[in-house]
Amino acid sequence: MQPLALSRFCLVTSLGAGRQATLAALRQGRSGLAFCRFAPAPQSTFVGEVPHLDTVPLNGALAGFDCRNHRLAAMALEQDGFDEAVAAARDRYGAERIGVFVGTSTAGLLQTETAYRRRDSKSGALPVDFDYARTHNTYSLGEFVRTRLGLGGPAYVVSAACATTAKVFGHAARMIAAGVCDAAIVGGADSLCATTLFGFRSLEVMSDEPCRPFDADRRGISIGEAAGFALLEKPPAKADDETVLLFGVGESSDAYHMSSPHPEGIGARMAMERALAAAGMKPAAIDYINLHGTATAVGDAAEDRAVSDLFGTATPCSSTKGYTGHTLGASGIVEALFSALSILEGWLWGSPHTRRVDPAFKSHYLIEAVAASPDRVLSNSFGFGGANCSIIVGRAP
Repeated sequence: MQPLALSRFCLVTSLGAGRQATLAALRQGRSGLAFCRFAPAPQSTFVGEVPHLDTVPLNGALAGFDCRNHRLAAMALEQDGFDEAVAAARDRYGAERIGVFVGTSTAGLLQTETAYRRRDSKSGALPVDFDYARTHNTYSLGEFVRTRLGLGGPAYVVSAACATTAKVFGHAARMIAAGVCDAAIVGGADSLCATTLFGFRSLEVMSDEPCRPFDADRRGISIGEAAGFALLEKPPAKADDETVLLFGVGESSDAYHMSSPHPEGIGARMAMERALAAAGMKPAAIDYINLHGTATAVGDAAEDRAVSDLFGTATPCSSTKGYTGHTLGASGIVEALFSALSILEGWLWGSPHTRRVDPAFKSHYLIEAVAASPDRVLSNSFGFGGANCSIIVGRAP
């Protein structure tokens, strides 16, 4: 594929809002996970909750979109000059030539949960102010972002479990290559809700402590919420030190099991191999791997096997989910942007809460963040149903 520039990006997680807050936490190894105080779903677990979302409703022309998921997306879009960068792109290309390809796994499901609690006690009717189309419907996030940014190009929303917002990079790259648009907004948002928290509890994969990816005594996932977006466009003729390029996207579907990966990591390896092929690179070109690493027994073992079989035992890797928790459909964009920051800032990220790497694992797993100079980073996102996606970002040659 032809490389595309991540011209500007924005991010909000439990680590904070914007680049500087995120960097400070990543460098210090400071986790955003805390004991669950999320009122709609009290649980004995740890979550990566973004504070103050209850106090920032959407107003004016956007009031009809108001829900936790869109508040989170709006907070992200306000960071690090992203609005201004999109406005400049709109002037360059025209609003009709900028696509919006975003993703979410739950959309505004919390809004529907709240509406059901408020339904009429006699008729069971939902409250009249409940706007399903603009809050819970999966496309609502795409419509919100498109409206919020004043764009008119092609738009759709991907929902492919935890690979969701990695896959949108591939969708955007194909649409730009086909000439359907000249630039694209990619990313997405996923927010906490009762269905997610109780659902993963019922699967018995949630930890009662902060998650410990690749740890010998890992006990399961911690759930987080996040939103992030990037502006993708053809790279400038002269790239500078702040230019990060998308070199390759690889996707696979192993369809081994509805909620478990193939134990030999076959689908994960296929996604990584296809990303390398799309980028025209060999495994040795990769300086660091941001693992999917959710801290489940089976998932981490399968990914370790896939990574060590393909890359050997020398390539540094880590999972950043100890910082933010597993942000589900938003994890692809979060970790793609963590990978971009790794390149821009010269760091390989650590793994908060991981104490002792599983001795059965072969990959070169980092517990502490270390200063380095990575030029090419691969980021993995693997989801339920065997939906797998790997992307490669790096400096311009």
